[in-house]
Amino acid sequence: MTLTDGRRPGSRGVAADHVSLRRNNLSVVLRHVRDLGPRSRARIADDTGLNKATVSSLVAELVERGLLREGSADSSRALGRPGLLVELDGSGVCGVGAEINVDYLAVAALDLAGGVVFEKRVPIDVAHLDPATTLDDLAELVQEAVAAVTAESGQIAGVTLAVPGLVDAATGELRLAPNLGWSEVSVTEELRTRLGEPTYPLHVDNEANLATLAAYAELRRAEDKSAVHDLVLLTGAIGVGGGVVTGGHLLRGGHGYSGEVGHMPVAPPGRTCGCGRTGCWETVVGLTALLHKATDRDDPVRDPSLDVEQRLAWITGRAEAGDARTLAALQDVGSWLGIGGAILVNLLNPDVLVLGGYFAVLGPWLQEPLEKAIRDRAIVPDGGGCRVVRSELGFTAAVRGGAQISLDQVFVDPTLVGRAATGVAQ
Repeated sequence: MTLTDGRRPGSRGVAADHVSLRRNNLSVVLRHVRDLGPRSRARIADDTGLNKATVSSLVAELVERGLLREGSADSSRALGRPGLLVELDGSGVCGVGAEINVDYLAVAALDLAGGVVFEKRVPIDVAHLDPATTLDDLAELVQEAVAAVTAESGQIAGVTLAVPGLVDAATGELRLAPNLGWSEVSVTEELRTRLGEPTYPLHVDNEANLATLAAYAELRRAEDKSAVHDLVLLTGAIGVGGGVVTGGHLLRGGHGYSGEVGHMPVAPPGRTCGCGRTGCWETVVGLTALLHKATDRDDPVRDPSLDVEQRLAWITGRAEAGDARTLAALQDVGSWLGIGGAILVNLLNPDVLVLGGYFAVLGPWLQEPLEKAIRDRAIVPDGGGCRVVRSELGFTAAVRGGAQISLDQVFVDPTLVGRAATGVAQ
């Protein structure tokens, strides 16, 4: 007997095919449990079309690699002895997400099931530091996260860095980050050197893209998974970024630079944007714009060395106390947010518009004027059915998205994680 390409059984090519097929089937089972929750072996076989003996073998290997574990008995079986459900484990495998933003550095380590193993954010005035100093500080933060994982005998699946700018994800080059004042920085190589040439993968991506992936996962956990396929995330800090999911997939654009919605020219000429232009959307909806409208120059809430959540807590307190200037500023920002949002709704017709970053924190005051502006300006009645929701992830979205990206390769190839008996991948 020969295969369709002329190879005979037992050849090295056939062996490679078997290895590849098993790797793919391991991935199918692991992703199935991730997406649909605990399942019996019989249910996995029914759902995936794999035979029961194959599923049993695959589950056994995934349990041995520490990626699945046996849980409770399957109560759905009406007859016969109930089987045990298998569920995600992965407590010994972690992805690390890190972030450089204008006024903070952050890092988070998540295990395969999404549990937070380590999380930390440090307020720092990045915009007034050179890239080398910032990357030194970031490397120390990443090393803290890695140490926390390895202290629990965990493996690092990878580290993904989020930056607010134009990123060539394939090469790790940061082309331009206007609000940081950085351009043409080999971020991946610089960070790899500072981390001592680690063996785990290291990637860099746009902050808003990673936040979008985290927000999409958050929304699908909270709602019927079949209900949301298209969304737009608006994430606000000093700058404003956006991300688009269409048909369940992140939209990156032809060259990977999509999502720079903060630089849509929708505002009247006035304050100069960090990119050097005027009229950019973020000049009227970014956190700096809100603080200029709501506070005086010497107000401590403008101090970039303070943690951003502390600064927003002060703004929230003033709004709750009915401070007229704060409320007027929030009304104005919310209206401008809706003007730009209407453009995105007209263009993309998303199921959901998700508010992230500071927009989510101050959402109770921003959402009403935002929704009114969308209703007034979107060409389709009622915004084409688009709902506005606030993310619960706050300023952790980008690092969590980065950690998830780092873990994704394990779901694609579970053999990257070593067997318990040997500690090495096979």
